[in-house]
Amino acid sequence: MRHIHTVETISVLAITALMLGGCHKSDKKTETEPQEVDVAEVAVDTVTIHTEYPGYLIANNEVELVARVDGYLTGKLYDSGDFVRKGTVLFTIESGNYAEAVKRARAELADAEASYAYASNNYAAMQRALKSDAVSQMEVLQSKSNMETAQAAISSARAALQQAQTTLGYCTVRAPFDGHVSSANYDVGAYLAGGGSPVSLGKIYDDSEVVAVFSIDDRQFATVKANAANPMLKEDLTKIPIDFDGVLPHKYTANLTYMSPAIDRSTGTMTLQAHIANPYNDLRPGMFCKIKMPLTVVPDAILVKDASIGNDQSGSYVYVVDKSGKVTSRAIKTGEVVADTMRVVTSGLKPGDRYVTKALLKVRDGMTVRPHLVK
Repeated sequence: MRHIHTVETISVLAITALMLGGCHKSDKKTETEPQEVDVAEVAVDTVTIHTEYPGYLIANNEVELVARVDGYLTGKLYDSGDFVRKGTVLFTIESGNYAEAVKRARAELADAEASYAYASNNYAAMQRALKSDAVSQMEVLQSKSNMETAQAAISSARAALQQAQTTLGYCTVRAPFDGHVSSANYDVGAYLAGGGSPVSLGKIYDDSEVVAVFSIDDRQFATVKANAANPMLKEDLTKIPIDFDGVLPHKYTANLTYMSPAIDRSTGTMTLQAHIANPYNDLRPGMFCKIKMPLTVVPDAILVKDASIGNDQSGSYVYVVDKSGKVTSRAIKTGEVVADTMRVVTSGLKPGDRYVTKALLKVRDGMTVRPHLVK
């Protein structure tokens, strides 16, 4: 009985061993089954290649607000940095003396007009009297001269009144256009000697549009000029991409509006300007920017998803998958990003190549995968 029991035990152990062996083989098969990865074919498209230049922003219009009369500053009627409309009163200067000058000028004009009326009537009477020989020709000429003198006095009095009114107007400083106003250079109560030379009170900036100012090397002038005449690039010069150091909530493009007529001999550069609409008021004069000038058009550029590119000490690379599913690391050279997500590849790939689009850490050079083609 002990012998039979031993045989049964051995049989059970053998069957168990066979079952475990079968399970092990099944697990091994599952482990070696190729994993599925997303791949995409390289895109081929016509793209515009850009050259980047550093620049800075200036206001579309910038004006000094000045005091042009002598007197105490009596009012500052805005908060520093405010946006104001054209014609808004910003500063007031004491105006008593200038208002009196206007009154005197009006009185002098009234006197001159009265004198002219008398002289004119007298001249008309003299002309009638001359017909009856009641007065001499000399007396008529004298009355005419008096009338002309009175007429000249009116012109002089009107000019004096206009000047007095203009000077009185200088006592109120208004916004010359819509814009943002800087801090005031003087506090209320300060004496301003603006009669001899204008005194700066602050600045106003029209930043509804801003202007990007940048320079190009004189050797690049011919290229930029040719691009401006190239039908394929001419439209691109009206929507030049602009980047900023900080992250802004909106994207901006610029319209090339000015090329300097001369090269600066001291620097060998030419100044260019491009206008940028600023509807959201994100942009401020003085900000630094990067202007991406269109350089050339490549009709058959190779493009890959920017997120699919890896980088190491040797440079940039992508994982290429052949028809058999084998993964190969491929060194590439890259250009700029287009359409926000696609990167230009200047060498290393060709049309028809398939590359891994994501999960780069799950693949390695030489492994075999099941490619899943995505767009």
